[in-house]
Amino acid sequence: MEKNALETQVAFDTLERYSGSKVEDFQSNLIITNFPKYVEYYAKKRDIPIFEGSAFKVAHSKTEDISILDFKIGSPAAALVVDLCSFLPVKCSILLGMCGGLRRRYKVGEYLVPVASIRGEGTSDYYFPPEVPALANFLMQRAVTEVLEEQKAVYHIGITYTTNMRFWEFNEDFKNILKASKAQGIEMECATLFSASYKRKLTLGALLLISDLPLNEEGIKTKKSSELVFENFTSNHVELGIKVLRRAREMLSKSVKGSYTREHAKNQPEV
Repeated sequence: MEKNALETQVAFDTLERYSGSKVEDFQSNLIITNFPKYVEYYAKKRDIPIFEGSAFKVAHSKTEDISILDFKIGSPAAALVVDLCSFLPVKCSILLGMCGGLRRRYKVGEYLVPVASIRGEGTSDYYFPPEVPALANFLMQRAVTEVLEEQKAVYHIGITYTTNMRFWEFNEDFKNILKASKAQGIEMECATLFSASYKRKLTLGALLLISDLPLNEEGIKTKKSSELVFENFTSNHVELGIKVLRRAREMLSKSVKGSYTREHAKNQPEV
């Protein structure tokens, strides 16, 4: 078996094992997220089944041509989901994630559109040297901002700091580094996702919900505040993501520049 064909087959086998669903079930539009609640919301609203494997929870809507996948948390998992899904004929994909807002004027429930991320997580070093920036896909972020404008959503545009350290809120040295970076948000996956998707040529954007304001002690996320965020904002976040995917596909149909062009193995199934 040729190397390319072998790599594809291993990727498909891994994706099926980790997701609990068949490769053929995946649709040409992909939502990736950190939250099983998002998958559960989407599946319930569309009356479709949920599949769960050893790592991911997924649901597929043939009607909307959308798959949604929860990859849990952290940069290694983010890298894995891009590596595997890049072998699928996905046309557009978006991360629906959350971040800590790093500006006093920000409010929980507002959105952040990341144009780039600071590579503080380490995993992206496996894809590119340190001097290569982690940039979001232009076409997808254009689609994101157009939809947010139409929906009159409150949003901010900027960069995020991607870290692999979750419990950092009481680390003063790290907080000083964070403030000096001038980042607008902090999260754990974007730099990895942007780097890996550029390397793998997966057209991927991101729409982040500001879920907490961690530089203020009163704004640090708690169990109670997290539950309120899911209760109040899950439906809007997911439905916005769906609108973004539709807008991106419209752009592709009009040959708007900005997406990535990829070649797939000949033995790849049609989706």
